[in-house]
Amino acid sequence: MCGIAGIFHGNETNRVKMMLEKIIHRGPDDHGVFSDSNITLGHNRLTIIDLYSGRQPMKNEDGRYWMIFNGEIYNYKSLRSELKNHNFATNTDSEVIIHLYEELKEDCVNYLDGMFSLVIYDSIEKTIFMARDPLGIKPLYYGYTEEGYLAFASEIKALQVVTDDINEFPNGQTYTTKNGFSKYFSIEQDPINIKNADDIVNGLRLRLEDSVRKRLVADVPVGVFLSGGLDSSLIAAIAAKYKKNLNSFAVGMEGSNDIKNARIVADYIGTIHHELIYTEDDIKKILPKVIYYLESCDPALVRSAVATYFVSKLASKYVKVVLSGEGADELFGGYHYLKNYSNNWEMHTELRSITGNLHNSNLQRVDRMTMANSIEGRVPFLDTEMIHYAFKIKPSYKISEKDKTEKWILRKTAEEYLPDSIVWRRKEKFSIGTGTNEVLNSLAESEISDRYFVKNKKLANGFEIKSKEEMYYYNILKEQFAVDAFINEMGRSRSLDDFQIYA
Repeated sequence: MCGIAGIFHGNETNRVKMMLEKIIHRGPDDHGVFSDSNITLGHNRLTIIDLYSGRQPMKNEDGRYWMIFNGEIYNYKSLRSELKNHNFATNTDSEVIIHLYEELKEDCVNYLDGMFSLVIYDSIEKTIFMARDPLGIKPLYYGYTEEGYLAFASEIKALQVVTDDINEFPNGQTYTTKNGFSKYFSIEQDPINIKNADDIVNGLRLRLEDSVRKRLVADVPVGVFLSGGLDSSLIAAIAAKYKKNLNSFAVGMEGSNDIKNARIVADYIGTIHHELIYTEDDIKKILPKVIYYLESCDPALVRSAVATYFVSKLASKYVKVVLSGEGADELFGGYHYLKNYSNNWEMHTELRSITGNLHNSNLQRVDRMTMANSIEGRVPFLDTEMIHYAFKIKPSYKISEKDKTEKWILRKTAEEYLPDSIVWRRKEKFSIGTGTNEVLNSLAESEISDRYFVKNKKLANGFEIKSKEEMYYYNILKEQFAVDAFINEMGRSRSLDDFQIYA
């Protein structure tokens, strides 16, 4: 996992190095810059596969193509076996991409199973190719400098070194100098009515086990986040089935539900369990740093990001890769507000929407908080095969028509792996289960008066701040960034609490 930055113009080494410095947390193990008369590419590396080679920017055999890449390609070994006409200098997944591009050009993305953002430069044609993975698990931003040069980077903080023209690179799309943007991935629209629940459970079990297994592959230690909720517990249970001495990590305030339930799960599945108990003072102290790394003032996102930062910091003492349960709520109907949908098609449409926008919500949170602590987060629920399968399942299997139990079919799948007290536990958001929610809400209430909020909630650019809590986080974000340059593109969570929805 890494941080990338560049400017589509030559002799920009100094500016690109300044960009890389802003995201050094994404790759503290190695750094590299390539520049010619047309482009400057920069890379910070966090070594996960092939620890002793694979420096980037990376070139192909004859030096025509140069690439910077952030992500993991899980099928790189099978792809490598098909690329018989190439001489490999490393054992990395990165090198597979550049050779695949030589063969297939922009169609290469259709063969990549993983998470990625990448830029490939053709030094003969003087063109670039850019791409981002189907759901945007890995971030990428772009904009134009005052001179009109195209700049790009993994995080906003790096891009703002050279421009305030901030645009998010669309997930599931590619860009070429000649043809501009092109979409290569979309979620199916029509659910297939599978009538047998047992068949669905078997299909989910097989796909989940396959997804977890391939995400356990690394040349460094791997662990799991474990909140004690259904999603992380199911991922942890499957991971423990295939990896001995698995480390699990839980955080929360003293007496919080997540701490209690994570202990139950860890004991049941037999992980080496680690805990971090934090206080209200710890939350207050860490909040500005969390918002800086997160690059957002969305209340639901900030709340959960605090806990994610703490658990990432804990995990970084023991492992370099962690598996997390993000995506299950979007795929299988985990949020309480979804119970208000009486029409299956409308709920299916909503699930497609929130899944397609994960890059601005939970995926952004996990990427930024893990990378802030120089570890890699992997999300097995969001394997492409899992996404395709999940959207072939009738919505009535996700939120049961009988009693409105959320994620019903996933709970039935989990019965094979976990105790009933965990399988049928009522969903609590990470910020609630850890006890963080009330602290942050009270803090915002004490810092933002009614009068101040009403007077300042409408920004000059048309953005409207929805709550005191969002205002409080916005003020912190504004101290760290030229925030108005990107706030209209900032993702906002659909659901904050049971009856609180930000469209």
